[in-house]
Formats: sequence, structure tokens, C-alpha cells
Amino acid sequence: MPATLILFFSLTLLLGGGVLAHLIGASSILSFVAADRVRFLAAAPQRIIANIDLFSMMSMPLFILAGEIMNRSGVTQALLNLAIALMARLKGGLGHVNILTSVFFAGISGSAMADAASVSNTIVPAMRKSGYSVQYAGAITAASSVIGPIIPPSIVMIFYGALMNTSVSALFVAGIVPGLIMAIGLFATNAYLARKYDHPSGEKVPLDELGRRFVYALPATVIPIIILSGIVFGVMTPTEAAGVAVCCAIGAGIVYQQMSWKKLFASLERTAVISGSIFILLSGVAIFGYLAGLERLPTLLAHGLASLGFTGWKYLLLLNVIFLVAGMFLEVPVALALLVPLLVPPGLAMGADPIHLGIVIVVNLMLGIVTPPFGAALLVVSAVSGAPYWGIAKAAVPFLLTQVVVLMLLTFIPELTLFLPRLTGFIH
Repeated sequence: MPATLILFFSLTLLLGGGVLAHLIGASSILSFVAADRVRFLAAAPQRIIANIDLFSMMSMPLFILAGEIMNRSGVTQALLNLAIALMARLKGGLGHVNILTSVFFAGISGSAMADAASVSNTIVPAMRKSGYSVQYAGAITAASSVIGPIIPPSIVMIFYGALMNTSVSALFVAGIVPGLIMAIGLFATNAYLARKYDHPSGEKVPLDELGRRFVYALPATVIPIIILSGIVFGVMTPTEAAGVAVCCAIGAGIVYQQMSWKKLFASLERTAVISGSIFILLSGVAIFGYLAGLERLPTLLAHGLASLGFTGWKYLLLLNVIFLVAGMFLEVPVALALLVPLLVPPGLAMGADPIHLGIVIVVNLMLGIVTPPFGAALLVVSAVSGAPYWGIAKAAVPFLLTQVVVLMLLTFIPELTLFLPRLTGFIH
């Protein structure tokens, strides 16, 4: 009976427009009462602080700030011009430009939604003028946006690392190869479809112009290089790299003469809003995780799944399905906060590597945002470009199938994920 009342309260609050973080926190506190664990609530504030007061979490608002500054200071346009110079001359060239731009953006913002919105405003109109259907242009934009949170820096990986107390540096290094494999798969799919549907080649930039654009884009391209090399070679922690990224972003904005106090304050304001919402969510999840630990829910769940035969590769498949569906319906931080504390510990108990599981989960959630009927990236691209949602969804199917194949490779060949962290000494 108490569980039914709590569920009814939660659904009522959710349907009434309640904040999910408040919903999780309130439901968890009521569950303490229902489970006769009220006396343990005295330690709840300490558990909340312990869940937030992590050195690795300091990097999250700094990376968000760096991305916001770079999106406002001409960095993204410089990278876009370089991508056009490198790839547009190929068959289906603007499709390749779309994908390469997402790879470049991945080293800046690490946000799939920001990538989808930005590219929808720039490359999609250019693709339409060159003869591509708006559905295809929107589909490849949505599909390539998933690369952003896979190639570091990644806000999603920082969030996962905080939830599971896992090395963010190792996660960043582990995401490089999967992100590049995903990009290669999308390049191959676009090349095949370009020949099948006779997509046009784009602008053939002369070599001297290519050199000029490369030099102009240097301040933008060195930022992800500094971040990644600093982390990979152990020179900087992710938090230090995030601080350096902010300084580099401001410096690049000054070089491109597009930095101003107004843009800096707008970036700070946006960063505060995003970071605040994530920290509130983490606070609610801390209470839920505290109760789950007291009631031994992860252990009970592991035993229950094992009794049903979900062990080894079967459990990995189950995780794929759950997180893929969660990515379709929930915002990524919400899905991580709700599911990771419950579903990852059983996997670890079965012998899975936390870094490998983290990358697989991130890729699943990213594929969820391009999977109908509620793919968030599809909705963003449709809204920004004006293309019909279901037209984009249909055109995205070949790309989504390619991404699912990549996901299966990453799931069942852990070395694709763990090779680079082992090589650089982050795991043994």
C-alpha cells in the first residue's frame, strides 16, 4: 500500500509539471518512511554533499562554459569552413562535411543537442541549396550529432564518472576510438548513399585557400588537441584541462575578434543554469542511491537477473535495450541518474569493466536521441530546419542501422574501448 501511494504521488507530481529532481528526492524520502528507515535520513545531507563534492565534477561546468564561449566566439564557424575545404569536393561532399563538423564540435562542446542545433542552422541550408533533400540533410545532421558526447570532452562521461566513482580521464581516453569508429561508419554510409542517390559534389577549394582556412582555424583546432593530449599524457587532470579549455576559448574568441563582455556574461549565465539543474538532479539521486544501498537493491537485482539467466552477454544485451529505450524518452542526465546506480553494479559483479560499461551506456543513450518516435535530436533538427519529423526519421534509418552495428562491436569487443586506456596506463 505505501508503495502504491508513493507511485501515485510521483505520477501526479510528474504529470503536474513537477521538476524531476524534486520528484526523485521527494519519492526517495517518502520511501524512507515507508521502509521504516526514517532514522537514516539524518545522514542524507552528508550523502548529498559527498555525491557532489567530487574533484572530477568541477570539470563539468568548466567544459560547459568552454563550449558556450566557443559557440559564441567564431570558433565553430572556423571549424566549419575547414571541414568544407577538406571534404566538400568528394561525392556527397556536404554530407561528409556534416559528419566531420560533428567530429570537430565533439572536441569543443561535447553536447549532441548543441551540435544538432548549430549544424541545422548552417550546413542543412547549404545542403538543400546543393540539391539534397531536406529530409536527408536533417537525418545525417541528427545521426552525426551523437558523436559529440562520445569523443571527449564529454559532459555525459563526467556525469557517469561521478555516479560510479570511475576515472573521468580513463573514460575520456576510452571514448576516442569508439567515437572515431562511429564517424568512419557514418562516412561509409554517406558515401554509399551518395552513389546510390547521385548526391552532388560540393565546392572544390583550391589548395592555397585550403591552406589559408587551415591557418585561420588553427586557434580552434588546437583547443581539443591541447585538451586530449594533456589528459592522455597525464599532464593535466580533466578539471585542469577544462580550465585550460576556458582560457583557450576566450583567447580564440579574441583572435577571431568576436569576443565581448556581453557574450562572456551570456556564456556564464547559460553555464550556471545548466550546471545548477544537473547538481540539483544529483542531489535527488544521492538520496535515492542512499536508500538503494540500505535496502541492498543492486545486490538483489543482480541475484534476480542471474536467476532469470541474464548473465554475461545476455546482460549486456539487456543493458543495451534498457538504455537505448531510456535515451528515447528521457533526457540523458536523467536516464543516467535513474538507471546507472541500479543497473551498473550488477554488471560489475558479473565481471564487466566499469570503463567499458560506461562507453557502451553513453553510446546507447546517444542512439536513443536519434531513434523514433521520441528521438530528441530528430525533434531539434526538425524544429530548427523546418523539415518534417517523420521524413527525417525515415531518412535516418540507414545511419541508425550503421550505428547499431558499431554499438554491437563496442559491446562485444571490449578491447575497442579499453585498448587506448591500457596503452596510456589509465587501466591495467
